[in-house]
Amino acid sequence: MPAVIVSGASGTIGRAVVERLSAAGRTVILVGRDAAKLASLAECYAAPYVAVDYSSSQAVEEALAPLIAEQEGADGVVHCVGSLLLKPAHATSDAEFRATLETNLFTAFTMVRVAAKFLRAGGGSVVLFASAAADVGIANHEAIGAAKAGIVGLARSAAATYAPDNLRFNVISPGLVRTELTRRIWQHDASAAASRELHALGRFGEPEQIAALACWLLDPANDWITGQVIGVDGGLSRVLPKRRPAGA
Repeated sequence: MPAVIVSGASGTIGRAVVERLSAAGRTVILVGRDAAKLASLAECYAAPYVAVDYSSSQAVEEALAPLIAEQEGADGVVHCVGSLLLKPAHATSDAEFRATLETNLFTAFTMVRVAAKFLRAGGGSVVLFASAAADVGIANHEAIGAAKAGIVGLARSAAATYAPDNLRFNVISPGLVRTELTRRIWQHDASAAASRELHALGRFGEPEQIAALACWLLDPANDWITGQVIGVDGGLSRVLPKRRPAGA
């Protein structure tokens, strides 16, 4: 069976995806920026890996080509790379805005190029990640909201372009998930309470819940789904939370 490329594999959600795919017997190619973290993860799952510089799409393609050839092709990509900048526009520097776009949108574009180059012959599934902040206005999310909204547009256009090749593109749009990236929010009492108030279900997501959907979208049994944005956000983007009376 062809391999699945997991980009951002050493992050919290990336690791959850790798664990789930490996448990299902899938071959996984690990991709990311930190060679040491990837090597440790690769040892756990006996998986090939490559550290890349996402700033060059061509370099990423060249780095992945031999690994994909060794695995006799790939039929899936899950791109878990992202960042989180919580600042209003007036307090966000040009450098911070560019970095947010590069880390989120540009890396996603790079992996769309990778998929178009290496998956088109046999088709497959590409899973990108946006955010509920691309669907609903959340204060101090201007930069990250713009970057994630760009990912939605990228995925839908790619879904149209590559549909004749049976190459599918879908987006998972989470609310706040307990990851290393969001630790400073969910471990801080005041910010955690404020964030829970935005989620109708009153709790945060877990990496395994996100990984479960990513792997479901990779499954060929679900290959009539493309161009979709699926919210896994505790209701954040679609449901107005019910306020409980004090003391209730």
